[in-house]
Amino acid sequence: MLSILDFIILQISVLRSPSAKSGFLRLHFSEQYDIIPSTRFISVFLFRFRPVPAGKKVWIIKNQNKHGSLRHIGRCLRGYRGWTAAAAFFGGFEVILEVFIPMLMSVIVDGGLYREKDFMLRSLFPDALVADRDRFVLTVGAVMTGIACLSMACGLLSARCSAVASQGFAKNLRTDLLEKIQSFSFANTDKFSTPSLITRATTDVNTVRMTMHQIIRSLTRSPVMLVMATVMAFTISPRLALFFVGTLPVLAVTLAVMLKTGQPRFRRMLVKMDDMNRAVQENLVNSRVVKAFVRGDYESERFDGTAEDLRQAQLSSARLFTLTGPIQMFIMWTCTVLLLFFGGREIIFRTTGLLTGELVSIVSYGTQAVSSLTMLSWLIMSLSRAQASMRRINEVFDEQPDIADGDSDAVVADGSVEFDDVCFSYTGDPDKLNLNHVSFRIESGETVGVIGGTGEGKSTLVSLIPRFYDTLSGTVKVGGTDVRDYTLENLRNGVSTVLQNGTLFSGTIASNLRWGKPDATLDDMKAACAISCADEYIDRFPDGYETVLEQNAANLSGGQKQRLRIARAIIRHPKILILDDSTSAVDMATDEHIRRGLRTSLPGTTKIIIAQRIASIITCDRIIVLDEGKLSDIGTHTELMSRSRIYRDVYDSQMKQEVNGNAEN
Repeated sequence: MLSILDFIILQISVLRSPSAKSGFLRLHFSEQYDIIPSTRFISVFLFRFRPVPAGKKVWIIKNQNKHGSLRHIGRCLRGYRGWTAAAAFFGGFEVILEVFIPMLMSVIVDGGLYREKDFMLRSLFPDALVADRDRFVLTVGAVMTGIACLSMACGLLSARCSAVASQGFAKNLRTDLLEKIQSFSFANTDKFSTPSLITRATTDVNTVRMTMHQIIRSLTRSPVMLVMATVMAFTISPRLALFFVGTLPVLAVTLAVMLKTGQPRFRRMLVKMDDMNRAVQENLVNSRVVKAFVRGDYESERFDGTAEDLRQAQLSSARLFTLTGPIQMFIMWTCTVLLLFFGGREIIFRTTGLLTGELVSIVSYGTQAVSSLTMLSWLIMSLSRAQASMRRINEVFDEQPDIADGDSDAVVADGSVEFDDVCFSYTGDPDKLNLNHVSFRIESGETVGVIGGTGEGKSTLVSLIPRFYDTLSGTVKVGGTDVRDYTLENLRNGVSTVLQNGTLFSGTIASNLRWGKPDATLDDMKAACAISCADEYIDRFPDGYETVLEQNAANLSGGQKQRLRIARAIIRHPKILILDDSTSAVDMATDEHIRRGLRTSLPGTTKIIIAQRIASIITCDRIIVLDEGKLSDIGTHTELMSRSRIYRDVYDSQMKQEVNGNAEN
């Protein structure tokens, strides 16, 4: 809804528009700006007007975000609204005290130095005090010093309160952002790259925090200072006060141009920062690969290019901020010169009765007014950058998770799994299906293998069971119930998944195992690790289960990581256990030991094993064969050898390779 000020601007714009005689005008909000209360006075500069042919709709108001970029600030101030109010109070009181100082300066100059009979605030001082020049000057000077000290104390308190409030705001914003990201499905997460999310949660949040700090400090101080200094200047000399009032349009136009130019530059800078974070992340995560292929020089050169692009983007946006200082100094000194020139003429020729001290005070008020305008311009420039950051943060907040809890509070009763004519596409395009009309049923307690070529949909198939993604069509049932009817917590508590590229977190081995079961005892951990053969190497560590893992478990081998991830999944004794190519880094003997342990220790758990090696699934109750996203066949090893050409070709190929390898040895 438009405010009264915006409505008036619209009416004026209609009258001035070339299309006013036809009565039709299209009003576009710039896609780069949202109108917020603190910048509404410059909203007229952010519009683009375009004529609309007769017969079209009268008004089309296009705004990229009808709620504004800063709509999440209110809730992120929870717990710190008192600090925010205190910062505003002390800031306003600081300004009120500062306004008295030029008045007292005028009193000292006119009443103490020039001994004028009638000067500012004359009625407040007794005749005996005014008659004693030295005592009068010292008394007024002491009062002025006390007010200055009190004003400084209020400024310090305001800064302290605003720092606490802005830091608390940033903490709440980061917490809310992480909670929102954790609610995303895999499909939602795929829309944002990891480096981009990192930038949004760090750089963008910090940008908004610094702007929030400036808002709390300046949004009260600057307007109050501007109004009070202007009022005091008009009280002393309305004619001279017009000089610095005339700077308002100059600053407003300059600010509007900077805002319009700055927003695209800020957004471009943030995109370049995403690129740099992506390059850093890739190099750190894949440092061993870089060293193995001796590509350090290439990566350094590539990163230099990314860093240079970011530098250029930062310089481009920083140039706007550097212009604010010279513009402020130019306007301030211009006002000072004009005030001294015309005020001095009035004093010398005594045309208006202006006193020397009053001229000193009006110059001070002019400086205060121009400084407050400059602070507002800095604030709005910061808001311009913060809006670019907040818009990126809002993209995360506004992203609606495409997977939500079902209405049922039921838990997974058994490990049966049923796919009924399931189609799925990562792009949501029915013409680009990753799974194409897949149907089968797995009974509770069965061990089922899944095999197929690279990209045939094996991982996609099992990711639908814990509902990492939702089907495009068809139904997936677990325990006889549609997975969409479960709450995500209840469903995933009944399904444990060992992902193909799973992660171990920094911390101890025990803390990683407790991800699967928070209240797991040491006996629970030992039992799970015995099944996954992880106890073989854990027992050799001096600290055992309290051994600290480095980042990405760099102090474990690939096979050791896989075994620990399997133990973390089975410690909760799920109804369904999914192993997504999770034994590829272990030897055949260990692989067989793990499969035998799963059969004997988890007989009632449904086990779905994805593997590239047929030897890993040859003993399964049944084997699913996928081909180009379609269910090619399902059956036992013997049945598939007799009727599935794809399965038979894979088996013959792997057996031939194994025979040749043994012969060479």
